[in-house]
Amino acid sequence: MSYPNAHADARRRRYPAEVDDLQNVLRLQIPQQRTPLGALLHADGLITTEQLETALLEVEKRRCRLGQVLVEHAWISQRQLAEALARQAGLPFVDIDGVEIDLEAAALVPEQLARRYHALPVRFDGEDAVEVAVADPTDMIASDDLRLALGLNVRLAVVEGAALDRAIERAYHPKAKGPQAVTKQWATDDMVHVATSAPAIKLVNSIVDKAIELGASDIHFEPQASNLVVRARVDGVMRRLAVVPQDQQAAVTSRLKIMGELDIAERRAPQDGRIDYQVGGRGVDIRIAVMPTTYGEQVVLRILNRQAGLIGLGDLGMSPQAQEVLQRAIEQPYGAIIACGPTGSGKTTTLYAALDLLNDSERVIMTIEDPVEYQIPGLSQIEVNVKAGLTFARGLRTILRSDPDALLVGEVRDDETAAIAIQAAMTGHLVLTSLHTHNAASSVERLMNMRVEASLLASSVNCIVAQRLARRLCVECREPYHPTEADLSALGLPEDTSGELVLFRPRGCASCAGTGFRGRAALYEVMPIHGKLRRLIGGSTEDLFAAAVEEGMTTLRQDGVRLVVDGISAADEIRRVTGDRLV
Repeated sequence: MSYPNAHADARRRRYPAEVDDLQNVLRLQIPQQRTPLGALLHADGLITTEQLETALLEVEKRRCRLGQVLVEHAWISQRQLAEALARQAGLPFVDIDGVEIDLEAAALVPEQLARRYHALPVRFDGEDAVEVAVADPTDMIASDDLRLALGLNVRLAVVEGAALDRAIERAYHPKAKGPQAVTKQWATDDMVHVATSAPAIKLVNSIVDKAIELGASDIHFEPQASNLVVRARVDGVMRRLAVVPQDQQAAVTSRLKIMGELDIAERRAPQDGRIDYQVGGRGVDIRIAVMPTTYGEQVVLRILNRQAGLIGLGDLGMSPQAQEVLQRAIEQPYGAIIACGPTGSGKTTTLYAALDLLNDSERVIMTIEDPVEYQIPGLSQIEVNVKAGLTFARGLRTILRSDPDALLVGEVRDDETAAIAIQAAMTGHLVLTSLHTHNAASSVERLMNMRVEASLLASSVNCIVAQRLARRLCVECREPYHPTEADLSALGLPEDTSGELVLFRPRGCASCAGTGFRGRAALYEVMPIHGKLRRLIGGSTEDLFAAAVEEGMTTLRQDGVRLVVDGISAADEIRRVTGDRLV
């Protein structure tokens, strides 16, 4: 019997499987290894030949799935479609409305991804497998992504589409809130069973836990030609944590992406997100950034401890003179205070110490940050959300309409934000913000490059603080020594004190993991803007720097030498942080 439609040849060229589907129904011959869906439904008497032919024409026109068309025309039900798909794929059909979902299994996948992939882990199947309910078992990309992300053997069960939607709602939004409720927080203590049965989950959790235990600020998962190298930045210095075999690289990367609620199917474009992580009974906010590289996707986790205690101005470790200068600037009713330095130099901690001095019931204090690193009672804090249109500049405009006395702008990144912040400092607001510059004097040039007029800077900036973080010597094993005259000369100290002065250097012990250092201390360069310095703004950075030193400013290098003399840090460490220049 020939195919009873004039468009058969065209359909065969574009949709050979669907054309064969109808041919097999009519001839009752099924040469394919897997029986076509239309043949199954026709053999069961659920659809007629005419309905199948009409549906295939619509599939060609709309480029959609056959089952979708049949359900839309009410020729079959969603349940009948699911049962047929299960038989076609050789998988079990499950009436999920009557299944008790293991919420610990469901917690393996965030709600957002469960809805995107239309898949839900419903229970563990032995020690190394999980049963996942799906509405479409033919979506192999989603199935493969889930296998990689879960780090387990995935056993599919087919369920009705609408019933799966109800199950996802039931799993992630249970009526009885309690310890069984699914959460997006990936708690180590709550996932013991999962960790012991899922290699990828166990490995990722152990790496993150170890990094947090070491006090790391960042974790880098770096793909190489033959493996995945994991390093953590501890006390400002990178340290290797682990090497992941190449055959586990995809599973680890996918696991990290699913924790951050990223698209695990997207492997060619950068992505970023956040993870709410629980370890040792405390919450840790982790920012995740994924970047495609030559050997695969690189993942960087930035660890933020929002529950960290806020420190006061007197706890920063400034010299008494520098602290006094900064405090006078903070006590001014308006103007700008700028903290500058590279990423991870402690600028935010310094700015919040200043806010702590201002935080009382008589002031309105607001912040806009990316991200909010400290959550402080009494402050109105806003987090930048570029995807939602909330940028620094837009948020700052709104803040200024809200009548604040003092405001913190997490970072000046562009011309518009710089202009608004400096204008706010001129019009009765105390503005605290940060810049990425290498010393205090160069911050003026940086703002002028952002098209802020020199006259505005001269009249609005109160103080600029440059800073760095240097590693502290481990007090358990630091080693005393008498410096040579060459050592003293390099530090800018009088050479005739070589026999009297005792300095310390690192040695290494179990307490500091053999590094000789444990923790970090800050070194500061505090430059008040007044008098002669105001008149020099707009001139050269070198002249401004020289004038500040002439008026008594302690440079970063000189403040680092103070740490060396006090036995807090080592000479080589200060040279590493500040460079070889004295100033």
